[in-house]
Amino acid sequence: MTNLAERPNSPRGDRRRDQLMEAGIALLSEQGWPGVTARAVAERAGTNPGLIHYHFGGLPGLHAAIFRRATDQLVNPLVEQLLGAGDERAALATVRTLLPRTPGDEPASRLAAELITGATRDPALGAVLRDELRRARRQIADRLGLLHPGWSPAESIGIATLIVAAIDGLMLHHMIDGELPVDEALAVTERLLPGEGT
Repeated sequence: MTNLAERPNSPRGDRRRDQLMEAGIALLSEQGWPGVTARAVAERAGTNPGLIHYHFGGLPGLHAAIFRRATDQLVNPLVEQLLGAGDERAALATVRTLLPRTPGDEPASRLAAELITGATRDPALGAVLRDELRRARRQIADRLGLLHPGWSPAESIGIATLIVAAIDGLMLHHMIDGELPVDEALAVTERLLPGEGT
């Protein structure tokens, strides 16, 4: 059998892999991990289940690819918007605009919940999410270091850890309780920031 890492890529093969991953992500957000079977993914993608083995080495490989793609789709845009903010107040404004768009019945919210569920049940998936969150914290810490050159690396990573955890917590709580007082929480956070009003 050909090693998947040594198998040459082709544009057609890349498109088929993308189709299978996107079909899996759609099923994951609709039905959770139990709905992401080889047959269901192949049917959604309009192909046969044998291609899952060919392209991913089987269902566990497809699950890992789906997990990576979905994590990338959810985490990276948020991190990019935070990194693009001019300062902490602008970053807080970004969070304020993003959170109301994450009620629990939206596909992205369900997808986030399934990623967390998968990460807690499968150590390989957990490692992917852990690495993505570490990368996000490191990027935010680097940005904070540029904004506050007097901070030590430990201070920057500590604040970055709190930022990522607070965003995750607000998003999870907001998925469960659409009436979560997000504005009040963010207003209190804004008062804690240095600068205006202090």
